Amino acid sequence: MLEGAKLIGAGAATIASAGAAAGIGNVFSSLIHSVARNPSLAKQSFGYAILGFALTEAIASFASMTASSISFVFQCAANIYSSFLFDSLKRAPQGSNVLYVRALPSPHARERAQ
Repeated sequence: MLEGAKLIGAGAATIASAGAAAGIGNVFSSLIHSVARNPSLAKQSFGYAILGFALTEAIASFASMTASSISFVFQCAANIYSSFLFDSLKRAPQGSNVLYVRALPSPHARERAQ
């Protein structure tokens, strides 16, 4: 179930790539229209178009970083959490439905021991 949710989240994060592609197309389409209307401003318009391209491409980069973090980073975090959870729980004697929780050491226990 968790694996399916991660895949759906990563897929939803990559939808921004389609929006970035449409944005880049819109930037250069506007550049072509502006140069066709006023060729004397072509150099200045090209600088603005490159700035628009870079900002739009940054959105696609953020989307791919988000998708990869959902796929890989959260997978590692879920594995660590589940190992702590299952290591800290132990079953009561046979016939009892009570769970005993073992206390986890504090993060500063090693510092105090030294």
